[in-house]
Amino acid sequence: MTELIGIDLGTTYSCVAYMNGDRPEIIPNFEGNNTTPSVVSFTTNGERLVGLPALRQAITNPENTIYSVKRLIGKKFDSPEMQTIRQRLPYKITEAINGDILIEAGGRLYSPQEISSFILGYLKTCAENFLGTDVEEAVITVPAYFNDHQRQATKDAAAICGLNVIRIINEPTAASLAYGLDSRREGLLAVYDLGGGTFDITILEINDGVFHVLSTNGDTFLGGDDFDNSLINSIVEEFWQENQIDLSQDKFALQRIKEAAEKAKRELSFTTETEINLPFISSTEHGSLHIKKKISRSYLEKLTEKLVDRTMAISQVALSEAKVQPARIDEVILVGGQTRMPLVRQKVTHFFGRQPAARINPDEIVAMGAAIQAKIIRGSINNLVLLLDVTPFSLGIETENGGFQKIIEKNATIPARKTMAFTTVENNQRRVKIHVLQGESPRAEENKSLAIFDLVGIDPAPAGVPQIDVTFEIDADGLLKVTARDVTTGREHKVVVKPAAGLLPEELQEIIDRQKKEVATNHDKQGLL
Repeated sequence: MTELIGIDLGTTYSCVAYMNGDRPEIIPNFEGNNTTPSVVSFTTNGERLVGLPALRQAITNPENTIYSVKRLIGKKFDSPEMQTIRQRLPYKITEAINGDILIEAGGRLYSPQEISSFILGYLKTCAENFLGTDVEEAVITVPAYFNDHQRQATKDAAAICGLNVIRIINEPTAASLAYGLDSRREGLLAVYDLGGGTFDITILEINDGVFHVLSTNGDTFLGGDDFDNSLINSIVEEFWQENQIDLSQDKFALQRIKEAAEKAKRELSFTTETEINLPFISSTEHGSLHIKKKISRSYLEKLTEKLVDRTMAISQVALSEAKVQPARIDEVILVGGQTRMPLVRQKVTHFFGRQPAARINPDEIVAMGAAIQAKIIRGSINNLVLLLDVTPFSLGIETENGGFQKIIEKNATIPARKTMAFTTVENNQRRVKIHVLQGESPRAEENKSLAIFDLVGIDPAPAGVPQIDVTFEIDADGLLKVTARDVTTGREHKVVVKPAAGLLPEELQEIIDRQKKEVATNHDKQGLL
């Protein structure tokens, strides 16, 4: 039996863990670090670098260095988020035929799934090297507010690098498992997860080994990258005011500013002032131009306070949905590197009326929880009885006149199964279209379309007479299966909901075959897949 691992596939950094006896432990990468930059770079001589070697290429090779790909996975090119982010990225993203995103790098086009697979494959190789055995199965975490498309895309990324995903688990839930196993405590927990690209808040109860999620909420486009961009935009704007030169149009200069802004943000978590010093950032006919600017913690907080306040508003919604007051929360767990920011901790402390717990590294706790879940699935941990997670969105079908009928409500415990009866709207109707949607709006057009299929062969009858039972089933990964059944004839149509876009099965297999050939060629190169 091969070793099971848990992977936190992060926007900025990723992490892998395993269970050493009854304790989760982080697996170091080839550089000896516990976390790996979620960066992939393609060099001029055709090599593909992953992690720290790729990150070192960012300034000198920005157009072929891919980061923050988690923000792209499962997204449509024409979505508002993508139209915003593409203006900030040094690498080029284009639109696929099906409306998905393609990334142009190294003279080729890659899907976000394939780029993500390079990161997952690197972590898999690190784990195999550390453990001395093959690794074929993993539990992989995703933001709690990832939709069906993003979850399936993450599973596809794992398949490309040869990993069988035995469970997709929400990041805050994974963190609570690691915390619960570490502390053996019971009570109400709030998991505040502010990572590089996403924010989630989960309210759950631990009682006698049962981890019961009460509610979850979040924003898959709110994270540390946005804090960085606030400072980057400020620097670029100030330079424009002083020199009438737009550094946002210079990819090399912008990448230097990005690295300096990230470094300054990290330093300001531990000091009240730092300096950004970027010589020869640009030039005019009169000579070279430089950036030398002192940045105070209070200045950064002023730039980013609205972002932190957005997380507090989302936290309030999650508490309301769980029917819990902040004062009832027994422990607050911080997850994600951005939670190291003093302003974040101050706001969280004020909101919940208590200091957050800080016993487990916020960069590692999610991977540790994923490793614990892997062992639970295999039946190797007996003191944790049950994990009850929830679906982050309502699921239902389109009804007459463009309405949306919810069948499974948001924050329903998963796995879940529910059947609802519908009927025809026309006399002698022989076919019913089932349009599966995800969202909270009463109007179908304002929700996300997941699948469309037909139930055919209904016996002719007056409108309103046939009974069509529509059954929704959500598995433990949060993925959906829908069945429509004509009660009179017994005819039914069943569909496992796959993204309307994403990789087709033959496309996925083609990428897998290509990766196997590349792995065989490069397996002996450290830092390469």
